[in-house]
Amino acid sequence: MNIRGIILEGYSNSGKTSLLRAIKQYQAQDETSESSVVILGEHYSQILNNVHGKLVQLSQEQHIDLLRNRVDMIKQLNDWANFLGPGRRKSRGLFFVLERFHLNHRVAFSESNPIEITELEKQLYELGAKCMLLTISNDKAEERIKSRNSEDWLNKSKESIEQACKDLIETQNILRIQAAKSVVPTTEMNTDHKNWDEYARLIMEDHDFA
Repeated sequence: MNIRGIILEGYSNSGKTSLLRAIKQYQAQDETSESSVVILGEHYSQILNNVHGKLVQLSQEQHIDLLRNRVDMIKQLNDWANFLGPGRRKSRGLFFVLERFHLNHRVAFSESNPIEITELEKQLYELGAKCMLLTISNDKAEERIKSRNSEDWLNKSKESIEQACKDLIETQNILRIQAAKSVVPTTEMNTDHKNWDEYARLIMEDHDFA
């Protein structure tokens, strides 16, 4: 195949952005890897967005259209490579990374008909996508939450912190349920140790992915 990709999913604080950076660095250092790379952070695919200082949440229809647009872009690039014919992975290959994508949609609209997102997942599968679901151990939830914007948590009540941990744990469990329903092959990766470079190496050197 001319194309392969990684989708990074997980609740806030799970390490998606840190791992995305590590994957970028690892792929760039591989002299045989693809010269053509598409990397889209969560701002290009998430449901809740800061639009000119105001939080705006997309509807289910708006969000599926957004995801379709991103996948169509990647498909068009792959179609061009296929049109050119066989070639080395470095010259003709396309590598992509997407952050917060189809599972984010499934969780947000879990009560709705999944047909449209399933069709989108089939396209991702055909494009060689694999999903990494990043998770945190329950007993590490508070530590991880406080490690990000630590000053913001200094004056938070015990109840607020407990609720944040509860939200993280509950959402992770929902993500696991939705991942099991997804067409895209998904592997859960615990990120307690924050060893981003090692996680990137394990993902990129996976014999099924190389």
